[in-house]
Amino acid sequence: MFIPLHDANALEHVKRQYVTLALIVLNVVVFLITATPQISDVQEANAIFFSYGFVPAVINDTAALPLEFVVLPEAASYITYSFLHANFMHIAGNMLFLWVFGDNVEDAMGHFKFLIFYLLCASAGAYAHSLAIPTSQSPLIGASGATAGVVSAYLLLHPRVKVWILAFGRIPLRLSAMWVLGAWILYQVFSLIAFADSEVSWAAHIGGIIAGIILIPIMKRSSVSLLDKNLRDARTSVPVTGQRKQSPIGKPQLSRDWGRPEDK
Repeated sequence: MFIPLHDANALEHVKRQYVTLALIVLNVVVFLITATPQISDVQEANAIFFSYGFVPAVINDTAALPLEFVVLPEAASYITYSFLHANFMHIAGNMLFLWVFGDNVEDAMGHFKFLIFYLLCASAGAYAHSLAIPTSQSPLIGASGATAGVVSAYLLLHPRVKVWILAFGRIPLRLSAMWVLGAWILYQVFSLIAFADSEVSWAAHIGGIIAGIILIPIMKRSSVSLLDKNLRDARTSVPVTGQRKQSPIGKPQLSRDWGRPEDK
């Protein structure tokens, strides 16, 4: 649908998005480790996906994993599945969304809360997937549920911020997040209905989106407003003092627009 490139949205509360960066690094490292057997041994790759992926039939007790695949408690797969990816394009897409939008969500929550938020969104994606196809014996993998939660949280926080995207993978556009991410969320809902038999788990995306919407008002800092309220208030505020200050050359000195996001 589109590729996110950059948003003009500076960090205000943290110096650097350490958790976002750590999650990206961890996902990439896991992919590099698990991608090697995919090339040489399909059976070994399947063993990894079944051992650490999320299998609805196993969670819902309608099937059991072979003993050689049982390496963790079943409940752990609500999280571990989100660090596995099928191929380069799969991980690249998820990590690009996390890179562009994760830093500002982390900024709004703080490092520790953002980590919990990310894992909860991943779990919500797996849970929604298990509700949609409870008897599926195929392992669910990928960070899409978690990143979908990040997207919906970002949309509630910063709908007015401009985002650079490549529409249809080739047309550069700069649009408000409300249009870009709003359209993306509507597409997930449409796809859940229209492409029910797709290999993509649209239900996992919807589960992450719903989790992000529910959690962001609870987990954000108390000083952070939703829907860019601080940005709107700063741009519409009117000075109450009577006289303008004069610059050295006699022209009115313009006050800085504190509500304008700065480029990262």
